[in-house]
Amino acid sequence: MTSLRLHVHQLFDGQQVLDHQVLTVTDGTITAIDNDTSNADDVISAFVVPGFIDLQVNGGGGVLFNDSPSLEKLTTIIAAHHQFGTTGMLPTLITDKIEVMEQAADAMAAAIRSKVPGILGIHFEGPHLSVAKKGTHAEEYIRPISDREWQVLSRKDIGQILVTLAPETVSVADIHRMVSLGIKVCLGHTNADYPTAQAAIDAGADGFTHLYNAMSPIQGREPGVTGCALLNDHASCGIIIDGHHVDYTAAKLALKTKPKGKVFLVTDAMSTIGTNQTEFSFFDRTVYLRDGRLTSTTGELAGAALDMISAVNNSHHGLDISFEEAVRMASKYPANYINQSGIRGELKVGQAADFLVLNQEHQVISTWVAGKPVYNA
Repeated sequence: MTSLRLHVHQLFDGQQVLDHQVLTVTDGTITAIDNDTSNADDVISAFVVPGFIDLQVNGGGGVLFNDSPSLEKLTTIIAAHHQFGTTGMLPTLITDKIEVMEQAADAMAAAIRSKVPGILGIHFEGPHLSVAKKGTHAEEYIRPISDREWQVLSRKDIGQILVTLAPETVSVADIHRMVSLGIKVCLGHTNADYPTAQAAIDAGADGFTHLYNAMSPIQGREPGVTGCALLNDHASCGIIIDGHHVDYTAAKLALKTKPKGKVFLVTDAMSTIGTNQTEFSFFDRTVYLRDGRLTSTTGELAGAALDMISAVNNSHHGLDISFEEAVRMASKYPANYINQSGIRGELKVGQAADFLVLNQEHQVISTWVAGKPVYNA
């Protein structure tokens, strides 16, 4: 058992900002927080905040998870995102062949066995989606659920599973079955009407993927999936705050409508994160990065060139919320959604020592996972 006492000049613990606190970290967990600075092992003379948790990450470091999923590629992806404050993630597999889903599950199991820092589980975005709202997903791989998919979804060695599905393509019974397996079910890439979406929520789905994007909009005579997302107080919504996917006013409306804690930040990041990459191949298309926006040759947005610290700063400045609330949207709230409350997402005794050191411009100086630095600027 090894302990480290860190004298932090300014600490945001997820609730309040405190000056001159000493974090005691023992075997990756915070075991004490006090103000006895006389016997600290090291000093962090900057601003420390909880690490970010990203539940929708398609790639990074020049790698897309879909491209031959492996332990090596997962390690590359999360290392790229460590630079921008992500300490926990659900690597996301976009709609693909069942063989790729199986490879991804095997890679995830290997990452968890190897204790790759920050890998918490896997997000299957598809393949049970609406063709009408497929976005950049490959139509040829959109399909009904099969026994082979159930074999993947029933695995217990791949961490927390999150599934994005269109409720018009998956039965209420199947949604209930997923929830009974411990899967978090989010509605997305869906053109469902309000009653169909609400039936899925009643069956146990409790999330919405990239709010406003690739879902039937709210209208006066048909509330759609967007209306369902805004009306159900207990359901959480991921949102992409990059200035391209969602207008800031629409995002403010979501924050005003939803209870506090029920909107969390995601990046929907592609392979460009942490690289100078300006284009990449994606199935049978090419995706180009122009002015911070990723666009496919077929015209639609293709994920995002967004990292978590940018999402936090965009939210602070664009949504008129405090920096601390923006941090909660990237740490506490996504942790709560995947049932990690009390485990990570805040800096409190008993929680994982996953935190960031930020400079005065709120950029990442260093990233720590389980009490160890995984990135230094």
